[in-house]
Amino acid sequence: MIKFISLYDLLPIRNEVLRAGQLTLEECIFPSDNLPGIFHLGYYVEEELACIGSFHPQSYDGFEGTGYQLRGMATIEKYRGRGLGNQLLNFAIVYLRGQKANYLWCNARKTALQFYLNMGFEIISAEFEVPGIGPHYVMYVKIR
Repeated sequence: MIKFISLYDLLPIRNEVLRAGQLTLEECIFPSDNLPGIFHLGYYVEEELACIGSFHPQSYDGFEGTGYQLRGMATIEKYRGRGLGNQLLNFAIVYLRGQKANYLWCNARKTALQFYLNMGFEIISAEFEVPGIGPHYVMYVKIR
């Protein structure tokens, strides 16, 4: 089941999956987590939170209309490959369409490139390095 969740619900997965368990939960809070209009989604398998994503209003240079940025998308290891991320992202896109968003973009890890390509995203930047995390691309999908 996918539902809207609080920031504090998702921090343990952010730390485990995106930061290899190396940070405190407070260190896993992004500056964008305090922006107006942000929402967090979680995919629950029975009572266990298995997949997360955060979405906030943020335009991207050169794109017109209302943009949202996806940050912190992650699925815990035992649930990977089951389509949970696909379902969560589709849920978000339908919701954002209802919010009159025009596009969604993200800084995608190189290791997640195929996932986003399969979801209809396009690469819109050269590869770049996020210090301490690894290679990324900016990716974009049109919503409406």
